[in-house]
Amino acid sequence: MTIQLSYTSVRQQLATLLDRVTKDHEVIIIKRRDSEDVAMIAADELASLTETAYLLSSPQNAKRILSALAHALKDEG
Repeated sequence: MTIQLSYTSVRQQLATLLDRVTKDHEVIIIKRRDSEDVAMIAADELASLTETAYLLSSPQNAKRILSALAHALKDEG
């Protein structure tokens, strides 16, 4: 689930929001006036997304991974 808050609201609740991001894996979108929005995401979640993007960046590797996933899902059903 994604939560959208203003910069002012985030400042007022920073400690609580950091706990939600790390403990509940919530994504917080910080809306900034006259600037681009920013996402707050847990570091381990970002590392996982970065690694997944890297592994899928090679078409051959992506094909192997998706094929293995399809095979695993087929065996479950």
